Amino acid sequence: MSHSNTGRVLITCPDRPGVIATVSKYLYDHNANITKLDQYSTDPNQGTLFARFEFELEQLTERLPELQEGFQTTAQQFSMEWKMVSADRRQRLAIFVSKEDHCLQDLLIRWRTGELNADIAMVISNHPDMRPIAESFDIPYHHVPVSKDTRLEAEEKHLELMEGKVDTVVLARYMQIMPSRIIERYKNRMINIHHSFLPAFIGSKPYQQAFDRGVKLIGGTAHYVTEELDEGPIIEQDVYRVDHRFQVADLKRIGRDLERVVLARAIRWHLNDQIFLNGHKTVILS
Repeated sequence: MSHSNTGRVLITCPDRPGVIATVSKYLYDHNANITKLDQYSTDPNQGTLFARFEFELEQLTERLPELQEGFQTTAQQFSMEWKMVSADRRQRLAIFVSKEDHCLQDLLIRWRTGELNADIAMVISNHPDMRPIAESFDIPYHHVPVSKDTRLEAEEKHLELMEGKVDTVVLARYMQIMPSRIIERYKNRMINIHHSFLPAFIGSKPYQQAFDRGVKLIGGTAHYVTEELDEGPIIEQDVYRVDHRFQVADLKRIGRDLERVVLARAIRWHLNDQIFLNGHKTVILS
């Protein structure tokens, strides 16, 4: 579906009377029709306001620079962090993967069917195993081995491959720690998926550990990547109840399903400009 005349205004600012009214009037004065509005305040008295507007405006592509320039006065008035964009723009994704293919396969199918408003620029892996899958979708595949002795070389290669070609990075079960320089380059634009046992079951064979402890819930967590391993702002989570009848293979199967869905939701919200950062937490607006 084309969104060529759909725009978005995303704002974060100190909460005070008149913010929503002023932004709405600005859009009205420029003949824009607001079709969606969602907002959240951490506290109506001296809290932080997060708001997401969607609007329709004829010839938006041509008029967007004028709208952005004119909005600066309003933004300054309310001390806003803001962004005004076209919903039609397509981000470019790089998907990192190791040997588990379930998240990669799911994302490629969602991309092919048009569910993700993005272009997959490349798949990058520390193993050659996923090449046939990526190439069956006509996606460039780059095998970049990573070892203790080649980490710096791999980091340079990753940066070289992505420079000017990638907006958002997805770690679709990529079993390597990302270097600080890459994390900083794609700050708040790198999304990871992992099982929700962390930090309870750290290390190898987490599902075996969970089975041995008789867990009652398993799940998946998608989050932005920071230098604190697996502790970045959480975007989405989901769980499934299990009991003593479930074997390790059952836990793995259910975990893979959860990881697919949770990662896809997080990416979709990111692409649709629905995620706002509130310190170490996220606010998801519709």
